[in-house]
Amino acid sequence: MIQSKLPNVGATIFTTMSQLAAQTGALNLSQGFPDFNGPQALLDAVGRHVCAGHNQYAPSTGLPALREQVAGKIARSYGVTVDAEHEVTITPGATEAIFCAIQAIVRTDDEVIIFDPAYDSYAPSVQLAGGHCVHVQLNASDFRIDWQKLADALTSRTRLIVLNSPHNPSGALITRDDLDQLAGLIEGRDIYLLSDEVYEHLIYDGVTHASVLAHEALYERAFVVSSFGKTYHVTGWKTGYVVAPPALSAELRKVHQYVNFCGVTPLQHALADFMAEHPQHVEQLPTFYQAKRDLFCGLLQRSRFTFTRTAGTYFQLVDYSQIRPDLNDVDMALWLTREHGVATIPISVFYQQPIPEQRLVRLCFAKREETLRQAAEKLCAI
Repeated sequence: MIQSKLPNVGATIFTTMSQLAAQTGALNLSQGFPDFNGPQALLDAVGRHVCAGHNQYAPSTGLPALREQVAGKIARSYGVTVDAEHEVTITPGATEAIFCAIQAIVRTDDEVIIFDPAYDSYAPSVQLAGGHCVHVQLNASDFRIDWQKLADALTSRTRLIVLNSPHNPSGALITRDDLDQLAGLIEGRDIYLLSDEVYEHLIYDGVTHASVLAHEALYERAFVVSSFGKTYHVTGWKTGYVVAPPALSAELRKVHQYVNFCGVTPLQHALADFMAEHPQHVEQLPTFYQAKRDLFCGLLQRSRFTFTRTAGTYFQLVDYSQIRPDLNDVDMALWLTREHGVATIPISVFYQQPIPEQRLVRLCFAKREETLRQAAEKLCAI
């Protein structure tokens, strides 16, 4: 009989809820993907490069032109210079980047701090590396880091801390002051960082993203991960990247070359072209998605759900305490899908130890206006 290396892992909640949405015909506001296409110029570029014969292996680290565009975007966004050749690695999706970074740095019996609620790929990656997860709960009210809890969790075996900002599932943001506090806490310790920043350009109300890339003391010990799929509305392309100092990039690349070797070549060519020709795209994203957030939240004002408008990502948490307080969030998500035609994601699945009294589900508003209006109508009718 096979002894599983991941005995507690089954199909993800994202798979489960998307399948249920398809089976029931519900509007899928669960899994985080747009129901609209990426920019036409980007789509056209793919066909152009496929027909031009750019269909063989790309360099393992990524096409030089795309790595240069990433470095240029970082310079424009954060005012810092990274070496495209030695610090930028293109990967088949941000999840692969996260996996490779963890495998590269975590050793047997190392401890890795994960803030709950947490994206579901972190813990299995640590487990497969032979490490141990130490779960530190974010504040239940605002999903900010509790610095005393973090300080108490640090030990001589702490090897890695995983950050996520803008935060999935809550949309909460880490500030520059937070990064300064973290830097002081780990100064002089042999602790590395993995900063998941895939929603870096989806921040609202005029707030600026506080990236680890722009924090010199933290970047020198960090892997910073981002996603073309989130930024360019093409999640199915599964193309991302990781930026890290040369020594850390070298270790990550050792793992990456044996996990997937390289990303999809014509997609990399297309992204490089689009980024060169349309650098303004990332600057327009906050306005684009804030309009969707504000439309959706405005429509939900007349519902019995309560919420605070999300600060980042394309997810909105809503509290259903006034509707079905008798249901836990998993049962509530199933009930909403089957009985009211809107698929959501329960928040408890992002915790090692769920908060029993929490009554939150996550809604994705990366949807066409028509979809958001239909979903809001169904939710307001409850």
